[in-house]
Amino acid sequence: MHCPFCRNGDSRVIDSRTADDGSSIRRRRECPACGKRFTTVETASLSVLKRNGVTEAFSRDKIVSGVKKACQGRPVSDDDLALLAQKVEEAIRANGQAEINALEIGLAILPPLRELDEIAYLRFASVYQAFDTLEDFEAAIARLRAEDAVSDRPSASSASE
Repeated sequence: MHCPFCRNGDSRVIDSRTADDGSSIRRRRECPACGKRFTTVETASLSVLKRNGVTEAFSRDKIVSGVKKACQGRPVSDDDLALLAQKVEEAIRANGQAEINALEIGLAILPPLRELDEIAYLRFASVYQAFDTLEDFEAAIARLRAEDAVSDRPSASSASE
């Protein structure tokens, strides 16, 4: 790490602390040449491989902006979207890969979006999964209803009590 004041190539770490939600480390450093102190923030990099072959840094903001379009007119707050983006990032980082395909990000968005708002989920899925016909929507709605029916059924242990 070069000193931002004198450009010396060496520095000494004085203090380290976790920052944000634990995904980065804030380090206080001191330059041995000029004696000035400065702060650095270190994060584990996560790259996204897009369909066109370009690689770019992962961004929660891109998730929020993409999902925000699907949530237009729905009772979903900016805080809800930020939490969704955090859940998606956590799920992606749990894979342990430094580079992830954009398709996998879309798949990681679907479960938390469904929990948040089923209409927004259908809107996002229709674009992401390239629904072409009304039958595609009907099939997706039928799957949602079937999954809801299974999750709404009382379990065998609670029925025997």
